Amino acid sequence: MPRLGRRALLPLAVASCIPVVFAPQVYAQQAYTWEQIREKFRSANPTLQAAQLNVSESRAGEITAYLRPNPDFSLTVDGLQLTPGVNGIWRPLSGLVQTPGISYLHERDHKRELRRDSARKATDIAESTLADQERTLLFNLRGAFVQTLQQKAVLDVAHESLSYYDRLLGVSRERFRAGDIAEVDLDRLELQRAQFASDVINATTNLRTAKIQLLTLLNDRTPVEQFDVTGPFDFSERMTPLEEFRAAALANRPDLKAAIEAVDKARTDHQLAVANGSTDPTFSAWYSHNSSFANPFANETVGGSVSIPLRIFDRNQGEKARTQIDIARNERLREAAEAQVFSDVDSAYTNLGANVELLRLYKTDYLQRAVKVRETVSFAYQRGGLALVDFLQAQQDYRMIQLNYVTLIGAYLTAASQMNLAVGREVLP
Repeated sequence: MPRLGRRALLPLAVASCIPVVFAPQVYAQQAYTWEQIREKFRSANPTLQAAQLNVSESRAGEITAYLRPNPDFSLTVDGLQLTPGVNGIWRPLSGLVQTPGISYLHERDHKRELRRDSARKATDIAESTLADQERTLLFNLRGAFVQTLQQKAVLDVAHESLSYYDRLLGVSRERFRAGDIAEVDLDRLELQRAQFASDVINATTNLRTAKIQLLTLLNDRTPVEQFDVTGPFDFSERMTPLEEFRAAALANRPDLKAAIEAVDKARTDHQLAVANGSTDPTFSAWYSHNSSFANPFANETVGGSVSIPLRIFDRNQGEKARTQIDIARNERLREAAEAQVFSDVDSAYTNLGANVELLRLYKTDYLQRAVKVRETVSFAYQRGGLALVDFLQAQQDYRMIQLNYVTLIGAYLTAASQMNLAVGREVLP
């Protein structure tokens, strides 16, 4: 019996670590669904909030773009006397001429309206860019959410495998006491338990790490022990036709919208460049008071003028050419963005289909076969019908199949999230 205690020392030591790892789980946890996680992210993520401020800045730019030119005010004072006048009396202000005036630049060819339209289109691009950044960030968030669900499933598999093995190990210890199996076989069984115990510890650590990553994206300081997520961890065998995904992507991808809006803005900017090449007159008016004028009826006068620049050399030729080229450049970028949309959708669809095919095989065949083999081999080994190596191999095969299935579901959910990223909205749960 003392030797049996030494043999059990390693698995008992490993098992003693498990409560320490699981100790934080005693705290109350709040489990969030994907919809709740997404709303928390939109309201709390600092990167997304900073991007939203860019849109507000662009809207403020619309105000500046639509402002009218300020009028100019001028005041001319002339006729200050520097020597004494009649009878030696010095009256320096007696003949002062005061001429206040005002001038205003009149913008022609709808320059102000075109500046406003260009600023509004810049805001549209900023909004589409914000939506595209949110699309990418939500993909990262969804990946962290799926990873958390996957690690929870891996932990469940590890617990189930350890519990099953412990039951069989208890039977094997009784058989050893009865003399039905050799001591070396029991030692090998005890050592094999370390693998299953290690799986539990590793899965617990990986689950905590996944939660930490998710909390970081949420900008949440909730302790890991009080945070959890919940949701379906499964796959759907139904495959929507590829053309439907393509059509949805063309209608919803914010980066493609931004590229289309950039072409529209470039055309407006070209119109503005043409308008800026036109002549804008400056209208001026003034009032003059001349108290020393010989004609008593002409002391108060008004006048006006029109100043028209002669656009002989500078007719804004450079900006006209540049904005015309910019239209062509943005059209090419729009074509590139559209090609990228099709590439993203097709790649996501291929990954999705491959995962569905593999999961079908596991669900219809491999999972049931692994359970059947494990139960049959365990039953035969306990009655002396099979060798120890066959029993251990059956346990490892079951563990591998179960973990592969969980990994494949995680890959399917990641591929579904990739499809949502490619389309620009959630088309798959």
